[in-house]
Amino acid sequence: MAATSPYAIRRVALVSEHACPCAILGGPDGGGQNVYIAGLATELGRRGFEVTVYTRRHKRGLPSRVDFAPGVTVEYINAGSCTNLSKDELLPHMRAFAAELRSRWITCKPDVVHAHYWMSGLASIEAVTTLRIPFVQTFHALGSVKRRHLRETDTSPPERTQIEAYLSRSADAVVATSIAELHELTSICGPPRYASVVPCGVDTDLFSPDGLREEKSLPKRIVVVGRLVRRKGVDEVIRALRYLPMTELIIVGGSGGCDTDADRVRTLAESEGVADRVELRGALPNAQIPPVLRSADLVACFPWYEPFGIVAIEAMACGRAVIAAAVGGLLETVVAGTTGTVVPARDSAKFVVAAKALLADETTRTQMGVAARARAVETYDWRRVGDRIVEVYTTVRSQNLSNRVSLTLGH
Repeated sequence: MAATSPYAIRRVALVSEHACPCAILGGPDGGGQNVYIAGLATELGRRGFEVTVYTRRHKRGLPSRVDFAPGVTVEYINAGSCTNLSKDELLPHMRAFAAELRSRWITCKPDVVHAHYWMSGLASIEAVTTLRIPFVQTFHALGSVKRRHLRETDTSPPERTQIEAYLSRSADAVVATSIAELHELTSICGPPRYASVVPCGVDTDLFSPDGLREEKSLPKRIVVVGRLVRRKGVDEVIRALRYLPMTELIIVGGSGGCDTDADRVRTLAESEGVADRVELRGALPNAQIPPVLRSADLVACFPWYEPFGIVAIEAMACGRAVIAAAVGGLLETVVAGTTGTVVPARDSAKFVVAAKALLADETTRTQMGVAARARAVETYDWRRVGDRIVEVYTTVRSQNLSNRVSLTLGH
C-alpha cells in the first residue's frame, strides 16, 4: 500500500491478549472475539495492510510467529505461564505483556494500534502513549453489564470497570460493536473522546445458503453455536426442547468431552427427558460450521446478555431464521418479524411459544431466511465493515499526527 499522505497507514497492530485468531472455537474463552480478530485481520490483510496480531502464548511449543493469512501474522507473547489460563486470571500478567509490546514496537512501530478487550487496552496504553502511536479501543464486553447479570458469580477482577473507564477516556477512538454498548459505556464512563459504532463482520462467502448441508435425524432441528457457559443460555433452550416434539438440538461448542459445562448440559438434558434429542458436537473449526447452520430450521441465540452476537449474523448469512434473546446487540442484528424473532432472555416458556410458531410455519421461516441473508450481506459483510474500521484508523492517525505537529510547534 503506497504512502500517499503523511496520514497513510501501512502497519496495523491488533492486540488480543486472550483471544487468538488461530483458536478452535467453543471453549471457555474461545468465542466471538476470536472470530472477530480473525475476520478483521484477514480483511485488513486483503486490503494490503501489514497486520500483526499480538496474543498471549497460551501453551508450550507455539512458534514465535505464525503466518495466518495474506498480509497477516500472529505473534505470541510470553506473559505468565504457557498454559491456557482463564481470561479472568490474566490481569497480573499484563505488565509483562505490555513490556514486550513496547519492546517490539520500539523496533517496528505500527501506524495504529487497535486493542481488543479491556486487558489488551491496559497492556497497550503505556506503549502507545510513550511512543505516540494512535490508539483504538474495542471492548467487546463491558464489566458493568457482566456484573449486572452475573452478580456474585462474576469472576472478573474488581478493577475492571475502573480500567475500562480510564481506557474509554484515554483512547484516541472507541469502536463499539452496537449502539447498546456505546450507551452503556457513555452512561458509566462519560462520552469517549471519539466514538464510532461499527458492527462485527461476517464472511458472507463462507457463511452462505449455498454449499453442503447436514442431514437431519428428526423432522425439525434447532442449532446452537457457542460456549457452554451458563450465561450463553443453552440451558434454557434444552428446557424448551421438552415441549418441542420431533425436534433435535445440535450444540456446537465446548470440548465435546467431559468438562464441567458439558457435564452440566448432559445432566440437564437427561433430567428434562430429552437427552436422546440433544447432540453435543464440541468445538469445530469455523469452516465446518456453515453446513451445520444450513441444516437448521431455527438457529437459537439465547444468552442472558450479549454485546453483539456474531453467531446470529453467521446464521443470517446462511439464510436461517434466528430466535434470539432480547438483549444488547441482538436487538440490533435480528429484526423481529423480518429476519427472526426475539423473546425475553432466560424465559424458556416464551422461547417455546416462539419456536413452536416458527417451526410450524415453513413459509415464514423461508421468508425470514431470505431477508436475513440480504441483511447480512448489506450490513455485516466484512468488506463493508472493513471500510468503516479503516475510516476510524485514518481519522485517529490524522488527528494524532496533527496534534503532534501542533505540540511540537508550540513547544
